[in-house]
Amino acid sequence: MVLAEPTTREVIGFPVAVTSYQEMVTWAMAAAVHGQRPYAVCAANTHVLSHARHHRSFGAVISRFDVICPDGTPLLWVINAQLAKAQKLKDRVYGPSLMLELLKATEGKKDHSHFLLGGKPETLHQLEKRFSKNEIAGTYSPPFGPWPPDENEKIKTMIAQSGAKYVWVGLGCPKQEQWIADHLEALSPAVYFGIGAAFAFHAGEVRQAPRWIQRFGLEWLYRLCAEPRRLWKRYALHNSLFLYYLAKDYTRG
Repeated sequence: MVLAEPTTREVIGFPVAVTSYQEMVTWAMAAAVHGQRPYAVCAANTHVLSHARHHRSFGAVISRFDVICPDGTPLLWVINAQLAKAQKLKDRVYGPSLMLELLKATEGKKDHSHFLLGGKPETLHQLEKRFSKNEIAGTYSPPFGPWPPDENEKIKTMIAQSGAKYVWVGLGCPKQEQWIADHLEALSPAVYFGIGAAFAFHAGEVRQAPRWIQRFGLEWLYRLCAEPRRLWKRYALHNSLFLYYLAKDYTRG
């Protein structure tokens, strides 16, 4: 079966899907059931896209994904600026929320199982408890730091043997996207999501920004205030790069 990919609009050189949570859930479930190959979904914010534009090697990684969702509110704004009023999106497709929506849609369905890759063992344990109504086919917390030589093959074998239809990869950006792209041709048929901090959010380890802050595109500021030492460089650099490339593309027409 050939799946129709969502319509896209260009955002700093990358085709970002004009889509909604419901459309993505429907697409992912169809890919999981009828697809005969691995599919890759990227939840892209300004950090992901600016990094991809600035570093050609990572840009090539992102270009291998089947769908790039507008995870960040600024991406939503750029897409909507290119759409007619009746076509404008009402919301972004935020990775952690997409995960919740798909888990909800597959509750109690044994043929729609999930694999959780990444995070700490205790984080994965909390997720299994929270999503006990879902079929969790497997979880794995890889080693911190450099991986042993056989680690990639070990992970691919675990996923294949689990029979999971949805694989949530929470290794952080850009590692998770790089891992999916590097091994895409060798991965078992399923839908693979690069999901960032979703595991920590859903396990209750990290607080998410209130909805109104997310709606105004200020989630980055909320997270920066919560973790300034870890995140200040990322946001200072990549938010600036995103605006720079956006302005550059606009002046080129």
